[in-house]
Amino acid sequence: MTPEQLRQRTKEFGLRIVHLVTALPDDRIGDVFARQILRCGTSIGANYREASRASSKKQFVYVMEVALREADETLYWLELIADSKLVNPARLQSLQDECNQLISILVASIRTSKGRS
Repeated sequence: MTPEQLRQRTKEFGLRIVHLVTALPDDRIGDVFARQILRCGTSIGANYREASRASSKKQFVYVMEVALREADETLYWLELIADSKLVNPARLQSLQDECNQLISILVASIRTSKGRS
């Protein structure tokens, strides 16, 4: 996968999170879940973009690790939303799959970069 493809993929994932947030109930629980998943789910792409402009390998790895933590947190919130049945769990499956794939890509990229140090 090229850097441009990953850039687009993380952006599309963020947009999917935005659409998910609109499907959450308009109540106290929905609001808490919406704020949390919107913050971390959209920051994956933002952090990836920041990492792609890093001025050093060390900075690249650091920001990619931030993106990885945000992706893992996003997966946590997706699991909570699915388990609480706030949204049909079947609707969330492809988002969870994509999040797991992004996590794997980020881990591989971090390992490759650390191996080159």
